[in-house]
Amino acid sequence: MSTQISNTTPNTTVTRDLRDLDKKTDNIYESIVIIGKRANQISVDVKEELNGKLAEFATTNDNLEEVFENREQIEISKHYERLPKPSLVAIDEFLNDKVYFRNPDTESDE
Repeated sequence: MSTQISNTTPNTTVTRDLRDLDKKTDNIYESIVIIGKRANQISVDVKEELNGKLAEFATTNDNLEEVFENREQIEISKHYERLPKPSLVAIDEFLNDKVYFRNPDTESDE
C-alpha cells in the first residue's frame, strides 16, 4: 500500500511581513490585538447573520427521526463555509486603513 503525501499548504496562504503589521502602531503585539479584536467582531457578525438565515428553516416539530435536508439551507451553509476567514478579513482591513482603533494609554491629556 503506497501512501502519497499531498501538499497541505492551502492556496490562500500568504506570507506577511511583520514590518507591515507594526507600521501603524509601532508595536507588533498591539497590532495583533487590534486585528484579533476586529476578527472577533467579524466572526460574531457573520455568525449572527448565518443564524438569522438558518432560523427561517427551523421547525417547531424538530424530531431526531425526521431529518429534513433543505437544498436552500445547504446552499446557504456552503456559501458561509466559502467565505474568507475573519482573521484574513481583519488583516486586510488593518493593512488597508479600514479599521479605526485608539489606545487610551498613549493618548495625551489635552
